[in-house]
Amino acid sequence: MSGVNAPWLAPIYLPGQEPLPEGYTEEDRANLAQVQMWQRYASGAMESCPVKCTLSGAAGFGLGAFFTLFSAALSADDPTRRTTAYLQAQAAGIPEPKLSTALQTKEFFKDTGKNMWRSGKGFGKVGALYSGIECCVEGYRAKNDIYNSLISGCFAGSILARSSGPKAMIGGGIAFAAFSGAIDLYFRKEPADDP
Repeated sequence: MSGVNAPWLAPIYLPGQEPLPEGYTEEDRANLAQVQMWQRYASGAMESCPVKCTLSGAAGFGLGAFFTLFSAALSADDPTRRTTAYLQAQAAGIPEPKLSTALQTKEFFKDTGKNMWRSGKGFGKVGALYSGIECCVEGYRAKNDIYNSLISGCFAGSILARSSGPKAMIGGGIAFAAFSGAIDLYFRKEPADDP
C-alpha cells in the first residue's frame, strides 16, 4: 500500500483544486474562492487592534449618549407638577418665569445634547482604552483567558485615574480589574446543561 492511499493520512490538494461542497459546479469555484477571500479579509479586520479599539469607542460613545438621553427623559418635569409649582409661586408673590414653553424646551434639548456629548465621550474613551489595551495584551501573551481582562482592567483603571495621584491609580486599577474580570467570568460561564 502506498503512502498516498493510506486512510490515516489527510488528503493533500493543490490550491484551487480542492473538492467543492455538495451542490456546486466547477463554474462556481471562482465565486466560492472570492467569497472565502472576503471572509478572510473581514475576519482579519475584526481581529485587528485598531478596528477593535474604534468599534469599542463608537459603541461606548453610543451607550453613554443613550444613558444620558434616558436619564434626561426620566428627569424631565411633569407638566402637572410645573403648573402646581407655578400656582404656588404666584400665591407666594414670586414673579412669573420669563421663558416661554418653546424656549424652555429649546434649553432642555440643548442641555441634554451637551450632556449626551460629554457622557458619550467619556464612555467612548473608556471603551477604546480598555479594548486597545486588552487587544495588545492578548497579542503579547498569545492567549485568550481571564488574565487578559484583569491585566487590561488594571492598566485601564490606572490610566483613567492618573490625574488623581498614585493611590488613586492603584485603587482605580484594582477596581477596574475586578469589574472587568467579573464581567469576563460571567461571559465565559458555561451554560447550564439542564433544561
